[in-house]
Amino acid sequence: MRWEFEQLCKLSEEQPALADKTVQVLQQHQPDVWQRLVIRAYLDQQISLSKAAELLGMTRLELQRHFLQQGIPVWMLSRDEVQAEVETLRQGQ
Repeated sequence: MRWEFEQLCKLSEEQPALADKTVQVLQQHQPDVWQRLVIRAYLDQQISLSKAAELLGMTRLELQRHFLQQGIPVWMLSRDEVQAEVETLRQGQ
């Protein structure tokens, strides 16, 4: 790993607000890089499809369609994820 990334990880532990701001800059100024990071996190099963969609400003269904068009695998929701989706929808009403 490059030293810059190691230091960013350390920064996120010591000063999370500053690390969050760095991520926001990445999101705003390098959306293609941000999208790749989110997709990698999804493929590594670090985040769910729903979380990836939220991070990319899409609905779960929009992202699922995008992934299928790009040949990216889409995993079925677990029981806990289904319950979380239902709860999210209820809160939005």
